[in-house]
Amino acid sequence: MLPPGQRLRVLREQLGLTIRDVEGASGRIAARHGSEDFAVSPSRLSDIETKGLLPNIYRLYSLSVIYRRDLREMLEWYGIDLNETAADMGLSEPPKSHISGTLDSVASVNVPVRLDPAFDLRRSANLGRMIERWGVVPAAYLSQFSSTRYTYGYLGREDFTMYPLLLPGSFLQVDEAVHTVAEGNWRSEYERPIYFLELRDDYTACWCSLKGDYLVLQPHPLSPTPMRMLKLSQEVEILGQVVGIAMRLDGWRPTAGREAPASAEATKAPRRLN
Repeated sequence: MLPPGQRLRVLREQLGLTIRDVEGASGRIAARHGSEDFAVSPSRLSDIETKGLLPNIYRLYSLSVIYRRDLREMLEWYGIDLNETAADMGLSEPPKSHISGTLDSVASVNVPVRLDPAFDLRRSANLGRMIERWGVVPAAYLSQFSSTRYTYGYLGREDFTMYPLLLPGSFLQVDEAVHTVAEGNWRSEYERPIYFLELRDDYTACWCSLKGDYLVLQPHPLSPTPMRMLKLSQEVEILGQVVGIAMRLDGWRPTAGREAPASAEATKAPRRLN
């Protein structure tokens, strides 16, 4: 693939434009916007095309207009892919709440376009194994789904193991690199890690602890689901730690005939999580 400067030169020549033509057009753009930053002089354009000089954002805009090409495409030539915005946003965490319009410029992302027909909304599942084909569609945050580090789980509508912390029907982002159960004195239920587990014929997400060769599956204190002890590697496998949740808070209703009754723990005083 040609360097971006050479691609710009090829594009200019294909359009039948001379360096002087680009100078004149960029000068008119600069005049319209009242800023000489948009102007591209012959010497500057020559350096961009032949010496790999990086154009500033104003000149790159002028070139995209003159050459009739999408500015996002030209940014990709210089290694900036706006479709990576969603994935990169996780690397910066502003301390204050805000409205984000960052993803408005994202054109397309990879998302699942066909699931296994056996996918059952009532049961928890590993979405990574249920996806049969990926496709390019205009959806923003889902671009992270194509990452090889993570798998994605679906919490079945009949899975109340972590209710009400995790509502049935939630989507889970699971870090497959974490397979070790962390031990500690957790100050709140939000600090204690939640793990996504594969059982013999099912999946679930819950808190965990180790008792010898057994994994203790500890539900939320308010959940109607009982605690279980299963043989690690034989009856249960840790697929990873839940690091992200997509969960609707409005309009949620339990499946008919499967209400979420209060457990005995609901009437007890708050206690420290172990």
